[in-house]
Amino acid sequence: MHILSLFIGSFLLAACAVGPDYTRPDLSPPASFRMADAAAEGESIANLTWWELLQDPALHTLIQTSLRENKDLKRAVASVEEFQARLFVARMDFAPKADIVGNAPIMGRKAQFLFPGFPNSFNYYLQGNLAWELDIWGRIRRSNEAARGDLLAREEARRAVVLQLVSGVAEAYFDLLQFDRQLEIARRTLQSWQESVRIAQARLREGVIAKLDLDQFTSERANAVARVAELERQMVQKENQLTVLLGRNPGPIVRGRSLTEQVFPPAIPAGLPSELLQRRPDLVQAEQDLAAVTARIGAAKADRFPKLTITGILGVASPQFSRLIANETAFGVAGPSLAGPLLNAQALGFQQEAVEAQARQALAQYEQSILVAFREVENALVAVRTAREQRNAQAEQVESLQSALRQATLRYKSGLANYLDVLIAQRNLFEAELSLTSTHRLHLVSVVQLYKALGGGWSPKDSDQQMPAAKVADASKS
Repeated sequence: MHILSLFIGSFLLAACAVGPDYTRPDLSPPASFRMADAAAEGESIANLTWWELLQDPALHTLIQTSLRENKDLKRAVASVEEFQARLFVARMDFAPKADIVGNAPIMGRKAQFLFPGFPNSFNYYLQGNLAWELDIWGRIRRSNEAARGDLLAREEARRAVVLQLVSGVAEAYFDLLQFDRQLEIARRTLQSWQESVRIAQARLREGVIAKLDLDQFTSERANAVARVAELERQMVQKENQLTVLLGRNPGPIVRGRSLTEQVFPPAIPAGLPSELLQRRPDLVQAEQDLAAVTARIGAAKADRFPKLTITGILGVASPQFSRLIANETAFGVAGPSLAGPLLNAQALGFQQEAVEAQARQALAQYEQSILVAFREVENALVAVRTAREQRNAQAEQVESLQSALRQATLRYKSGLANYLDVLIAQRNLFEAELSLTSTHRLHLVSVVQLYKALGGGWSPKDSDQQMPAAKVADASKS
């Protein structure tokens, strides 16, 4: 009856756990994003999967390869598996612990029991030990809460790596397309300057122009040669950077659609700021870290209270192996064990204070992560809007400069204008075309960065981000 009442009392005490329960901090996100386009209403672009946002089949293939082979992602997956195992270990603390010990003396003196009914080192014996800690103060439950928070945080870290990988591959791919386009412009401009130098050399021999004119054309041709070499270097270096994301050795990258053929949704809705708290992996990870360290406060506090453990020993022992299995050789004992801190009680108090300080750090980190997330979204929103306007203006500028160059060239060949008009028109067009290409790339990258800042590719309603088999087949054929 005494043992029964002890069990009932312990289970009643186990209904509560010391330490604070985790609750999400009071947050006040803005009602809407400041730079959001009021005309772009609808479901957030972040709810699109990456293969719905990015329409280039060659880019699909690259992203799929990175999701299979990227080393950082493999490390993140292994980290999740590690903390899954740690959670299983923490759960085993609820169950009794049992082990078995055997002894077989080979050399030395054999004697009778030093204590009747129990073994010693001179006996043959087989002994089973049992220990079951009753979770009166919730230490084990708090440890399990902390382990679960750690696991969820690592899972969100894996999601963050996936999102970073998708956006990183897309941005590097668009950089490559920019270099391709700029290299094409530079080579075309180089051919034009080479033709201008050839004409200038002929006109110099005829005495129509001065040596200064030829030197100016030759200088611009040299500038175009240098720009071609620079773009070739940047292109190869960007390919090498992309191959690292793909988890393979440096090599060429297959392109698909050109920079100007990339397709993105005409409307870019951002959604509500409050959705970031559930969608962005880094924010969810920071919150799970806060939940885990909050649970550790309870575990640290429970360590300062006595631990009640049910222990038991059962076995057989005998000085002679032949009599090991006999009625008089059996032994056993069971009963409660109570252990509490004494001289180290103050140290455990400091340990609790240290964990509470860790919780304050995690809270500050969570709040800081939210501020950074809102800043990144606002920056991406204004970049998308202004890049579109800038690209349209620069496209108009290029058209005007192309017309100006045609007029200057005709006037120069007719002798109605000097070399300076052609030189200025050609130089301005060259720089304007390069700038337009950079802005086109900026617009594409800004959309990808907005998608990343919003935590795109995953939502609580649909966490399965495996590319459909039909999409994989289409991408592999490109």
